[in-house]
Amino acid sequence: MSASPDFATAVRPSAGDGAGREPLLSVRGLRVSVADGTEVVHGVDLGVPRGSAAGLVGESGSGKTLTCRAVLGLLPAGVQVTGGQIAFDGAELTALPDAERARLRGTGIAAVFQDPASYLNPSITVGEQLAEVLRVKVGLGRRAARERAVELLHAMGLRRPEHVYTQYPFELSGGMLQRVLLAMAISADPELLIADEATTALDVTVQAEVLELLSELRRDRGLTLIVVSHDLAVVAQTCDTVHVFRDGAVVESGPTRRVLRAPRHPYTRQLIDAHERFGIDRVREQRRSPR
Repeated sequence: MSASPDFATAVRPSAGDGAGREPLLSVRGLRVSVADGTEVVHGVDLGVPRGSAAGLVGESGSGKTLTCRAVLGLLPAGVQVTGGQIAFDGAELTALPDAERARLRGTGIAAVFQDPASYLNPSITVGEQLAEVLRVKVGLGRRAARERAVELLHAMGLRRPEHVYTQYPFELSGGMLQRVLLAMAISADPELLIADEATTALDVTVQAEVLELLSELRRDRGLTLIVVSHDLAVVAQTCDTVHVFRDGAVVESGPTRRVLRAPRHPYTRQLIDAHERFGIDRVREQRRSPR
């Protein structure tokens, strides 16, 4: 049974599914277990071509976030990789010492998550926090870091970036805070950006703006994207390929257009049925609305 025409309408024209392009990130047979030995990610395979946008979808607890945190080397305490390989730009990550993994975060792989306020210090202005990232990760001096921070805030679409630089997190909206986190994430020019439920807490209009910003970053900066979401509408708007997670495993992968128009796995069909009246219609209306 194929997806409805509404899905086809909502899927944004893509630059291709990345076939034939060099994989920037390659995950093979990834297994993740918790402290008591219970396996929660079961042999996940992912290939993300350089310059592409890959969507990871599935319900909460499906394993998509744990997979990304394994890539980042940021698994929660008591959770560890117990099998498989993670290769980034040809280098095997699971064998790297923690210090090298930490250096790679931000300069090679960066991430933004849900609830941006929880990742910012409420007692320090957002500009000072961004400038600190630039000093640590890029090696800029204090004055150069401030100037570059203002430039990045402007590039993220924030009006009056000089003023935003002086504001504290509690003075900014959720959408503005997510743009600040995106500025931090790209400040050291990473090649891969993971957006893990980065728009979930935002209202519909702001969500569409942030998704458009992610697409612009991909186009203008050559970023490779992984977009993690429980919402198929988000993937339909931004991604070339989609990987459907269920119970710690990938049950279906392929070009976004093909998967959403003609799903091959019953679970993918269930997700589509659940989103046709909610997420996909919302995306279609957003795309029709004037900016």
